[in-house]
Amino acid sequence: MSKIHVLIVDDAVVVRSRLSKLLALDPDFEVAGVAATGRIALAKIPQVNPDVVLLDVEMPDMNGLETLAAIRQSYPDLPVIMFSTQTHTGAAATLDALALGASDYATKPSQLGSIEAANQHIQKTLFPKIKIFGTKTVRSPVVDLAKIQSSRQVHSERSKIDILAIGVSTGGPNALALLLPQLPKTFPIPIVIVQHMPAMFTKLMAERLVTKCQLHVAEAYSGALLTPGTIWIAPGDHHIEVTKADTQMRLVAHQAPPENFCRPSVDVLFRSIAQHYKARSLGVILTGMGQDGLRGCESIRDVGGQILAQDEASSVVWGMPGFVVKAGLADAVVPLEAMSIEILRRVDCTSSTVHRERL
Repeated sequence: MSKIHVLIVDDAVVVRSRLSKLLALDPDFEVAGVAATGRIALAKIPQVNPDVVLLDVEMPDMNGLETLAAIRQSYPDLPVIMFSTQTHTGAAATLDALALGASDYATKPSQLGSIEAANQHIQKTLFPKIKIFGTKTVRSPVVDLAKIQSSRQVHSERSKIDILAIGVSTGGPNALALLLPQLPKTFPIPIVIVQHMPAMFTKLMAERLVTKCQLHVAEAYSGALLTPGTIWIAPGDHHIEVTKADTQMRLVAHQAPPENFCRPSVDVLFRSIAQHYKARSLGVILTGMGQDGLRGCESIRDVGGQILAQDEASSVVWGMPGFVVKAGLADAVVPLEAMSIEILRRVDCTSSTVHRERL
């Protein structure tokens, strides 16, 4: 396999040097070039023809967002991974970058105690993303209605849905920004989401979704009440679980060890959903790298709940949903743009069925 050519764009000499040295240690990578400013980067892209661009957010003269916009105008399919600081400003700019078309992001190491720990952080969080996007074939999403219709015959026999749980990672902020605003303010059940993101990022994402959604959106916390039409997003670096307290369903946030190298973990949430809601659970697995959520989907299916998975064509990375589909756990494989329709159909259809039975 040919090496992945990487262009490093960062105004800090120490960052350019560290990334160059670490990339050189991996046989899959080759540093195509480095640039200290966005303008230099734009001039170098046609010269070095990179497979992936690593782009700093905060740079003088031409910042990362301005550079990204210019890259997208001339190179719409060139993968760009933002390499940002884990600060409020860095998090906000990173979310802006994702909305502008950045492929993904990784956070710069901070307060890790040693150079070795910082290097390990970069190799663990950034390098897998470079490999994914450096070898990814870009395809246009295609709506396949047959995939949605395939599961409708058995749906009428399912239980009423009382909770919607969503797991998502790479490509998640944009996927959620498309999906959640399509849910009406009359949505009859609570929604709990695990999005793989660091602390601070999830709070900002929730605040931005508030302005777009008809439902209430907030970062989850221990004791949060699961009420209809409320969207709770797991806080970065904390698992989230459902528990029953005083006859009411609430959330608990904690920092137990990561699962699947993730905290929050989709598996942790989905297992608790299966335990307390059983067949009344609807789990949705959206775009993401890795296989977090696979075991949780097994738990939901084992108790009679339902699982929807995003299709490959509309996923930024078909890792998480792909594992679920290949394991035969998905009741339906759905394009992102049709996911809200399928969710509403299942929630509303089961609710109306139960209503008729009561009459």
